[in-house]
Amino acid sequence: MPAAQPTIIATSISFLRSQGGFWEGTAGPSYEYAIKLSRPDSGRKPRLCFLATGLGDNPVYTSAFYYAFINLGVDVTNLSLFPCPSYPNLREHLLSQDVIWVSGGSTANLLAVWRVHGLDEIMRECWEAGVVLMGSSAGAICWHSGGTTDSFRYPLQAITDGLRFLPYSNSPHYSAEKERRPLTNQLVADGVIPDAYATDDHAGLVFFGTDLHEAIAEHPSAKCYSIAKVGEGKAVETELPTRLL
Repeated sequence: MPAAQPTIIATSISFLRSQGGFWEGTAGPSYEYAIKLSRPDSGRKPRLCFLATGLGDNPVYTSAFYYAFINLGVDVTNLSLFPCPSYPNLREHLLSQDVIWVSGGSTANLLAVWRVHGLDEIMRECWEAGVVLMGSSAGAICWHSGGTTDSFRYPLQAITDGLRFLPYSNSPHYSAEKERRPLTNQLVADGVIPDAYATDDHAGLVFFGTDLHEAIAEHPSAKCYSIAKVGEGKAVETELPTRLL
């Protein structure tokens, strides 16, 4: 059965590091939590499809993703869009999933390529049907109205043409990248982007519908935040209660 309500998990969470390559690791508890929320039908493996559009469908990352789930009993597939879609019917394949996971990379390129292939509309249909949408970095920003991005190289810039499933902005890697916090606060204060949520590395935000359900983390020091405009040229940042998985 699908999730009880439209669900998005927007994170700055990568794999738990192993002794392998740069991306190689194992899927941590946030992925298991996403699968639980998706309420997969009993009698079959949970289905998870991942998209690495923001990384240009990097084959090294694709291999690492399959490796990460090898011991979790999950039926994993990947949807590639380069050089052309890897499935003849994108809508059918994505709607058959329990969880859709989106990698980091270039948010701007991800959004452009998705729109060319109609994935913006298909993803909304999946979300409304109860397929859990999850992602990290660019894969978190994309579901929002916008946020902060390195899609155009540094310095970081605003991006304002997200899919708008969630009417907020999103800023990943909030404490790990020194430019994120001041830029996010300034953009919200100036009204360039709407009120925002932000995540440290190893943390994420769970939305039921368009409402924040909870903040989660895979590391005890990882936090989540809200940034709200409170007056002309002013914004206030608030640390959110964050549950360690």
